[in-house]
Amino acid sequence: MNAQPHDIAAVESLLAFWRDAGVDACYGDAPVDHTHLAPPPALKAVQKATASVVMPLAGPSAQDALAEARRLAAGASTLQDLAAAVAAFEGCPLRGMGASQSVFGRGNPNAPVMVIGEGPGADEDRLGQPFVGRAGKLLDRMLAAAGLTDKVFITNTVFWRPPGNRTPTPQEQAVCAPFVERAFALLQPKAVLLLGAAAAKSVLQTEDGIMKMRGQWREWRLAEGGVSAPALPTLHPAFLLRQPQAKRQVWADLLAFAAKLDGSG
Repeated sequence: MNAQPHDIAAVESLLAFWRDAGVDACYGDAPVDHTHLAPPPALKAVQKATASVVMPLAGPSAQDALAEARRLAAGASTLQDLAAAVAAFEGCPLRGMGASQSVFGRGNPNAPVMVIGEGPGADEDRLGQPFVGRAGKLLDRMLAAAGLTDKVFITNTVFWRPPGNRTPTPQEQAVCAPFVERAFALLQPKAVLLLGAAAAKSVLQTEDGIMKMRGQWREWRLAEGGVSAPALPTLHPAFLLRQPQAKRQVWADLLAFAAKLDGSG
């Protein structure tokens, strides 16, 4: 089966919809061949809703959205302006998929470090700031231990919560990328910390897996403006909550990051 990206995203959104609705099982008393049954009305309604918003970044409407993102981002002269531009942007499909508000960033607006995750979750959607749930609290503790508190500005590759906290699609990340790049250009950080595969792949435009990338310095350079900085991918704090034995690897990455920042690494 050769599934297209928008088909996969639609299925992910549908599964996330069911999870948010409290569905915790997907089996019955007896097997049923659903290939010969019409989908129930509820399923058809969800498919119709998700199909209209999870299309790949192609075609005039998507290109118009990307152009609008670039226009709004270019007009922001401060991070506060950029947050307002993000809130006004209507071109990201995630905005119409249950998110209650945009979630742009938090931290020091003059930070020497930019931290980028993948996207907001339920706590972030509720409070309007990135990394404020369990993963965020773990991130704050790790940054403090590495001496990076008050030296970071934290954001994500997308600014609206994906349904069910699923990973944002490359298309959803692409339409938000002008805002991420503008934040990078405004901050001009000394170094960038990329949390997890989705963030590293989007920012660095690579298909390498996170276990290959983590702990390896890469360069993030904008196509325009000459802004660049060393970027270090590492594991996402949410992964560490599920796999605490991996904390040692991330701690090694953070020590290397702090050393790079103060010029000793």
